[in-house]
Amino acid sequence: MRGLTTSPPRVDLQEIFCSWLGSLLGIGVVAWGHYVFFEGTTLALLIGSFGASGVLIYGATKSPLARPRNLIGGHLISAVIRLNKLILCGPWVWLATTLAVSLSIAAMHATKTLHPPGGATVLIPVIGGPKIQQLGYLYVLLPVASGILIMLAVALIINNLAPNRRYPEFWF
Repeated sequence: MRGLTTSPPRVDLQEIFCSWLGSLLGIGVVAWGHYVFFEGTTLALLIGSFGASGVLIYGATKSPLARPRNLIGGHLISAVIRLNKLILCGPWVWLATTLAVSLSIAAMHATKTLHPPGGATVLIPVIGGPKIQQLGYLYVLLPVASGILIMLAVALIINNLAPNRRYPEFWF
């Protein structure tokens, strides 16, 4: 049970700072918008899976899972699948959840948009409580599409400020 390679080296301080700044601004803008514009309403702009997306697009910029295609496609495909399964499975939430996660993984693979936080995006309409559940198909646009587009815009700016960083490594 020994690995075949050695542990990767630590990243330098510039890499740490850029990852920190990107996540601070990306999640910060989405969270600010959520609490300023949607506090006290049934609308939302901030969901838990954005935290994991932030790790990828600000901290693991070279990963194929962090490509803009994966970020956008993975979340949107998962959001649509989740809502369709909720409607089709009715009172059997356990079945809707099971089918939604497995189908979203298959769909992300088939479309070359595998993005692990999409696995959380499919679960949020069930475990997110009434506020998220009341959004229905609006969930795809707000918070999912709007939040990931804000985070992507920040990633495109911040990740390209340092001379040794480039994001995205490739678009498709």
